[in-house]
Amino acid sequence: MIERYFIEQGMKKIRLEEYFKKELDRAGFTEMKIQKTPLVTKIILRVAKPGLAIGKKGKTIRTLTDEITEKFGIENPQLEIQQIEKPELDAQAMVDRIVALLGRGYSWRSVAYRSVDDIMHAGAQGVEIIFKGKLAGKSGRKRKERLAKGYMKKAGAQSNLVDYAHAAAYPKVGAIGVKLRIIRPDVVFPDKRRIEDIIAEQKAGKKEEKKEEVKIEIPEIEEPEEEIAQAKEEKTEAIETIVKEEEKPAEKEEKKTDETKEKPKKREKEAGEKKEKPKEKKEEKKADKAKKEKTDKKTDEKKKEE
Repeated sequence: MIERYFIEQGMKKIRLEEYFKKELDRAGFTEMKIQKTPLVTKIILRVAKPGLAIGKKGKTIRTLTDEITEKFGIENPQLEIQQIEKPELDAQAMVDRIVALLGRGYSWRSVAYRSVDDIMHAGAQGVEIIFKGKLAGKSGRKRKERLAKGYMKKAGAQSNLVDYAHAAAYPKVGAIGVKLRIIRPDVVFPDKRRIEDIIAEQKAGKKEEKKEEVKIEIPEIEEPEEEIAQAKEEKTEAIETIVKEEEKPAEKEEKKTDETKEKPKKREKEAGEKKEKPKEKKEEKKADKAKKEKTDKKTDEKKKEE
């Protein structure tokens, strides 16, 4: 039961691709991807000419979505069209172009050389085109012709990095099969890399990681004007209180310094007062003695007179 379900899904995908190829042939349809979500089934279409795929005011997309829901039973389909930046580096797009030119009656040789030059001028590392079929005309037999330029991988796991496409053209003379392989400029094969370069890249990456600093961006919160004014007032009050608290210990220190300066002065005054007191006592004693002596003299004189 599970196998049947997967087979049905695969057959549905193939039918969808064939349908889009027929409808978007002029737009240069090359690839389709399906992404399923709980709400919508997203269908991504890669196209060489997105203007023809969209149509006037999105008319073609609307018709396509309606037909998909009716014919294939896909619920809530959402079409997304992606433009191919360089069709010359896309194997499927170039194969479709070659097949279209052969179908119109152009000679395979002129088409092959022209397409190879376009691909190499676009920046490809290597190209290979193989034509097989009725190439010589009515009287000629079928044959195989190969045209290659640049670097190409055809065996091993590295051949999966090569962009490959094939198609068949049907001119009046007879059928012609076309196979195309392109190595894009951004592809790097493992056998083309040196160990010294890999080690140097790793060291450079470690150095960059050390230099990079973590930056935390704090999102700015928009506050109303009243709250901002209150916050400013609170900040000013807090700053004033902090300043006052800082001034208080300074005043205390000044008082202490003044007290320390005044203490020796008081001590000097007290010492002076102490010194003055014994002098006054001596003078009083002397005056008392002088009075006693006078009184004694007077008493002696009176006695003598008597």
